[in-house]
Amino acid sequence: MKWLVFKTLLHKEFLLEFRQRYAISGIVLYVFSMVFVVYIASVRVQPPVWNILFWLIMLFVSINAVVKSFVQESGARQLYYYQVVDPVVLLLAKITYNTILLLVISALAFGAYSMVSGNPVQDFSLFALVLLLGSFGFSIAFTFIAAIAAKANNSATLMAILSFPIILPILLTLMRLSNIALRVIQDTSYQRDIINLLAIDAILLTLTFVLFPYIWRD
Repeated sequence: MKWLVFKTLLHKEFLLEFRQRYAISGIVLYVFSMVFVVYIASVRVQPPVWNILFWLIMLFVSINAVVKSFVQESGARQLYYYQVVDPVVLLLAKITYNTILLLVISALAFGAYSMVSGNPVQDFSLFALVLLLGSFGFSIAFTFIAAIAAKANNSATLMAILSFPIILPILLTLMRLSNIALRVIQDTSYQRDIINLLAIDAILLTLTFVLFPYIWRD
């Protein structure tokens, strides 16, 4: 039964995105605008700078993509969900959808960014894993923060304040792993960093599932 509800909610997220194409269009426009600014500033950048700029683009794109997770839900729809849906299933559907969305956006951003600034990635399998773990981590963190912010009047300010301490360790680990994939850093023991990133994602996911039902009932 819960699996069927999950599939229905996930389908609803994709359906809403398709109907409100201006949202995804705005995100894509933001990605290409940032890439174009990089192109104007410097056609080709060094790998360390390339890495920093790429993850800054991904960070702000992720915020814009995920912040609407609960803000776009009307009060009547939230009341309906409250009555018929398990909050954990609802949250899992939103995290899954946001992860898929961020994976698509990260692939698009990587392709566009590589076209104008070159592609310094040496280990594509590691970099693809970093994109997957980064999309998952950003999705968990920003979805949960969006749920908290949606309950507050000044949601944008609250989301910015709460995001920084949560997202910083994820971002720093992603940048380190990306530097290894770009061969900026020579480190053969990067499995430790992957385990750390997986541990951060697991802790965030556990806290989210534990705390979200209390927030949802508020």
